Amino acid sequence: MTPPLHFRVGHGYDIHRIVVGRRLVLGGVWFDCGFGLEGHSDADALTHAVCDALLGAAGLPDIGHYFPNTDPAWQGADSQVLLRKVVRALHDGGWHPVNVDVTLIAEKPHIGPRIDEMKVALARTTGLSVDAIGIKATTNEGMDDIGRGHAIAAHAVCLIGK
Repeated sequence: MTPPLHFRVGHGYDIHRIVVGRRLVLGGVWFDCGFGLEGHSDADALTHAVCDALLGAAGLPDIGHYFPNTDPAWQGADSQVLLRKVVRALHDGGWHPVNVDVTLIAEKPHIGPRIDEMKVALARTTGLSVDAIGIKATTNEGMDDIGRGHAIAAHAVCLIGK
């Protein structure tokens, strides 16, 4: 008899301050916009939110547990490498990603023209098909630090299966 399928939903959130003098990376794609995000790794808020969504769905500790900002090994790390390790941890537990949906919250840069590139990068890293990844962007309409252009945040939800 085939065992029943099991599914779980996860949610992840990440936010980073905008800083001058660093390149911006979102969803594994580099943006040439005159600023980047402050963080220990490459500070890819979008990918970090995806990592936490997947980890949470599997009942695993968050991204900071696996890649602490106190560990010099992760200084400047490519977040796609972190995501690859997260997917491996899911596989080790018998889970696999089914889909990911992300909302990026930023006043700038305009990411619409680069969404397909981000989907391809995330698909390559997670093993998902491009059509199993959703990415959209919104602004905070000038409200709070994100709305004033001081930070970028991302929410991610995912479905994993066993």
